[in-house]
Amino acid sequence: MVSKRIKNIVVKYLTNQATAFELDELERWIEDPRNEKIFKTYVKTNYAIEYNMRKFNSEKVKDKLLEAISNENKVIRLKKTHLIFRYAAAAAIFVVLSTTYLFKDKLFNTPNETVPTIVNTEIIDIEPGTNKAILTLGNGSQMTLEKGKSIQTPNAISNGEEITYDSDNIDAEEVVYNYLTIPRGGQFQVVLEDGTEVWLNSESKLKYPVRFKEGETRKVELIYGEAYFVVSPSTEHQGAKFKVFNNAQEVEVIGTQFNIKAYKDENSISTTLVEGKVNVSIENRKQSLVPNQQLILNTISNTTLIQDVDVYNEIAWKDGVFSFDEKSLEEIMTVLSRWYDIEVVFKTKSIEKLEFVGILRKNQSIEAILNSIKNFGGIKNYTIIGKKIILE
Repeated sequence: MVSKRIKNIVVKYLTNQATAFELDELERWIEDPRNEKIFKTYVKTNYAIEYNMRKFNSEKVKDKLLEAISNENKVIRLKKTHLIFRYAAAAAIFVVLSTTYLFKDKLFNTPNETVPTIVNTEIIDIEPGTNKAILTLGNGSQMTLEKGKSIQTPNAISNGEEITYDSDNIDAEEVVYNYLTIPRGGQFQVVLEDGTEVWLNSESKLKYPVRFKEGETRKVELIYGEAYFVVSPSTEHQGAKFKVFNNAQEVEVIGTQFNIKAYKDENSISTTLVEGKVNVSIENRKQSLVPNQQLILNTISNTTLIQDVDVYNEIAWKDGVFSFDEKSLEEIMTVLSRWYDIEVVFKTKSIEKLEFVGILRKNQSIEAILNSIKNFGGIKNYTIIGKKIILE
């Protein structure tokens, strides 16, 4: 059985993201003939890697792989020296290696070619999401925030990608709340008055005060959706704690960086800690997380599970990619439907549970993603009707 660590290293290598240390480990692992059969599961498609791959039986292919790893190792060492990566895959994404095409030619049976159907009764371009949001002010009025458009309120300024609050222009006595709503096909960032940074994913809504009262607990509410927080430490705010509420739990921040996913159409809430420490309170229960841990709350049974995770898979969305590790096609298409603002229908139900691991750039066309999955047997075909995608 292949270890989870080797799974991650193979994926990182094939997407040009492995560190020098990981490349050394991968090279040693592949030199063992017993691992040739295991490696067949982790051959990269253009943008996704399917688990059910074909036969890996070519010594020449293995030699090419080892040679490529050796060459790549030198490049990665250089990049590491110059501090290009903060996280694995945060910057250099989807550099498709020549060896990938070799694998494609040698390891895959060519599927029966069928041409995807695109019905243009409604001429609608399915575009990737972009920076956009609706800002609701304290008086109830609304403003549209979008890429390329600058706006200014009495309390904040936006450049079209983020909105920043300035405490110097805010009444220190009155507590006024703003709401930032991110539609399907959108994303946005807000810098709160205390310096806390929040990235909001598609179909999300955050409530927050335009100014926090000095010395009092700083409170915001993730009404629904997904948000990544980098919290300004309490030592800079007279010891004031920072808490994030939603309708099922309360997260008290002791450290700094964490992610909360709480979508309305999902039966679970995931809290993932990247740095520091958080306490998650659910009714009368309080549970603590340390880095690389995730708490999953089942909102139907009200039960919780804490597990270790690769945090990059959970937070990659804020850096311009979606990273999937053993996710079903159904789960992947749910994420993509929010980002591309589309409806997805599974005509063939059995393909919903097919599992994938891989990384998708958020700025590529939905057709490119679907073709990548189709070319390697994930789906037989797809049909696009307006903004509806039918998979079979």
